[in-house]
Amino acid sequence: MTGRYDFLRVCCAVPPVKPGDVSANGQAIEEAARNAAEEGAQIVLFPELSLTGYSCGDLFFQTALIEGALEELIRLKEALADLASTVIVGLPLSASGGLYNVAAVLSGGSLLGIAPKIHIPNNNEYYENRWFSSGRSLSADSVRIDGQEVPFGNDLLFSGGGASFALEICEDLWSPLPPGTYSALAGAQIILNPSASNELVGKADYRRGLVRQQSARLLCGYAYTSAGPGESTTDTVFGGHSLMCEYGSTLAENDRFTRKENLLYADFDLEFLNHERHNSSSFREARAGLEKTFRTIEITRPVWDQNEALRPLVKHPFVPSRPEEREKRCREIFSIQAEGLVTRLKHIGCKDVVLGLSGGLDSTLALLVIVEAYRILGWDRSGIHCYTIPGFGTTSRTKGNAELLCEAMKIPCEVVDIREICELQLNQLNHSLDARDVTYENVQARQRTMYLMNKSNQLKGIVIGTGDLSELALGWCTYNADHMSMYAVNSGVPKTLVKYLVEYVAHTIEEQRPEEAAAAPVLHDIIDTPISPELLPPDEEGNIAQKTEDHVGPYELHDFFLYQVVRCGATPAKVLFLARQAFAEEYPAAIIYKWLRTFYWRFFSQQFKRSCLPDGPKVGTIALSPRGDWRMPSDASVKLWLAELDGLEP
Repeated sequence: MTGRYDFLRVCCAVPPVKPGDVSANGQAIEEAARNAAEEGAQIVLFPELSLTGYSCGDLFFQTALIEGALEELIRLKEALADLASTVIVGLPLSASGGLYNVAAVLSGGSLLGIAPKIHIPNNNEYYENRWFSSGRSLSADSVRIDGQEVPFGNDLLFSGGGASFALEICEDLWSPLPPGTYSALAGAQIILNPSASNELVGKADYRRGLVRQQSARLLCGYAYTSAGPGESTTDTVFGGHSLMCEYGSTLAENDRFTRKENLLYADFDLEFLNHERHNSSSFREARAGLEKTFRTIEITRPVWDQNEALRPLVKHPFVPSRPEEREKRCREIFSIQAEGLVTRLKHIGCKDVVLGLSGGLDSTLALLVIVEAYRILGWDRSGIHCYTIPGFGTTSRTKGNAELLCEAMKIPCEVVDIREICELQLNQLNHSLDARDVTYENVQARQRTMYLMNKSNQLKGIVIGTGDLSELALGWCTYNADHMSMYAVNSGVPKTLVKYLVEYVAHTIEEQRPEEAAAAPVLHDIIDTPISPELLPPDEEGNIAQKTEDHVGPYELHDFFLYQVVRCGATPAKVLFLARQAFAEEYPAAIIYKWLRTFYWRFFSQQFKRSCLPDGPKVGTIALSPRGDWRMPSDASVKLWLAELDGLEP
């Protein structure tokens, strides 16, 4: 079985260690393995030479220590036979005429395989070459232990139930060409590294970088656990550093220098890793050139059946939670948007742009991008032509903010009231003005775009589009109306990030541009304005009555769905599971289910709008342009995806 949602729970275990006391170390390993299994760990990884301790020095030449470690390994194999977990322990092993630093894989009362360390450090504080041989070339591919022929070598791939892992030991990761590289290309989704890395100033940061980078390069999960307190401190100190990374992101990291048993858990997302590998032509190409062959050893993978996933689960995947990171992200995206427009304007030799400015977030961001592009080009803002186009649903708040913003930024703004011409169009259609249906709404949307397009011809300019990525995902745009423009600067920006981009510019104005200070409070009010297309009349107090999220659902949910579906390739059941975990305090399960069904239905049914998008810059890992990241037939059926959700309704 692949297991529920295709997660693999790994535990990096750092038990107390006593150098040379294999019995005490074995007991500590057994206790930690049982504790990890109770928490649902499917794999439990112990540090390098965990049965003896790493810092035994010349005691590794002692037959008593070598044989004692092997005897304790056999005892552990039998003692842990009742555990469903796969357990990896380290020991010195005499085999093939040499002494090897190895990791042994135990599962179900069997010794499944033994992987030797390849790169043996022998510099600075490391003297391993004094005791151990490299596992690069072995005279035999198996070793006989307890009457069993056990696979032995650096060509072992442990696989079962849709999961696959391989081992490399400590220095192997630090080498120019880590052996785990070949293992990953051969199919290992997870690389496990039992290590013994002593602590030095700044070394932990270097370790983190190594593990993150290796997981990113190999499109894999990487679990690293190092020897901890209890090792000899004759010349070095060990902190028991454990960390787990997945495709360049840290899933979990422990506190170092813990003198008691230290267990770290994380759930690796195998479905996501497979999705990334399927999507990477470079990875496929490297696989095709792999000359090394591997032996596959079958493992039994326990079913992952938990109520929550132990991994960072971000409610707003497009929005960094830390203010300094968010500001950096906004600055970068805003620059990409502006530079894209700069290049387009220079290419077509156009100094005039036309923008419909509603007083809402999206059109405000588009205006700010235009202003930045003109600043980069050194052009006068007289070439920016803004029009606020009130219809049946326009409120004084949004219209007023559009006018105030243009005034503060010294940009002309013309008011074009379309209510009369829309009434004429509805009369020509024999459509009652009291029927507030989609025709009533879209007559206004198309009239606005028609005016802007015609005005751009008159001015020999181009219309700048305002629609964002989230609207494109849902198809929440009127075909050939706000759906259409001549360059769409927001098409790669998700809705949950738009307000932070506007806020970033507001803060920039407050801190650096006193001549535009009056724009900042207007921008803050626009941020606080409810999202609305303003196509239905306001309420009796003149406030916005038509709120987008009442109709299509909260954008924070839809952006979460979009990330999980498109970026991660998650199944509907998994998206629902993760959304319920992420938004447990904000939305009832039934509400999340309702809007997820809405997302799938709209995402499939509205593809035809994305199939003919205007040009616009990609700014993040998700883009829905048919010329870029997303190619999907407009007639694709959503039946399979909704059928999976049918059995999950709360």
